[in-house]
Amino acid sequence: MSGHVHKDYTGAKFGMWLFLFTELILFGGLFILYAVYLARYPQEFVSAGTELDVRFGAGNTLVLLTSSLFVAMSITALRRGAKGLTQCLLAGTIVSAAIFMINKYFEWSAKINHGIYPGSEHLKELAPGEMVFFNIYYVTTGLHGLHVVIGALLILWTMLMIARGKVTGEDWVLLENAGLYWHLVDLIWIFIFPLYYLILH
Repeated sequence: MSGHVHKDYTGAKFGMWLFLFTELILFGGLFILYAVYLARYPQEFVSAGTELDVRFGAGNTLVLLTSSLFVAMSITALRRGAKGLTQCLLAGTIVSAAIFMINKYFEWSAKINHGIYPGSEHLKELAPGEMVFFNIYYVTTGLHGLHVVIGALLILWTMLMIARGKVTGEDWVLLENAGLYWHLVDLIWIFIFPLYYLILH
């Protein structure tokens, strides 16, 4: 019976790593697209990059790094039988995700109020490189934001499974897989932040 559980565990882990690999390919494609156009329009990318607020980017980086720490600690807590602490740490991760999305809402709102959004007349008046920069920025950060929401829902689902006793210190593969997904979301942002907010300043 224990061998069967181990096989399921290995299969679940392998499936998750395979899924994460496809996600890396998706965002990797966007980063390659960014690099190609950066080489083509270096000055215009720098000009567009100065429009972004580093404080929003830095704040969200800190929020996601903290949330990843919460997730890692929650796995340790669950394996030690500290169910209450595990739930608190996972709740902290969901709160972090909410803070991230609220920050992103204010950041995007500021840009939209200045007429900088895909398809806007103002964006069409900008230099070609600047228009490309903002289009890639919105696609990349929008897709990443969607992943943040999905990750938070996955962690909420995991919390419910822990509360029902279906995820325990002996059977914690769901929590580990949710954690892996969340770490990927964090890792992708670690690339987005310097590419859009730091390198161009």
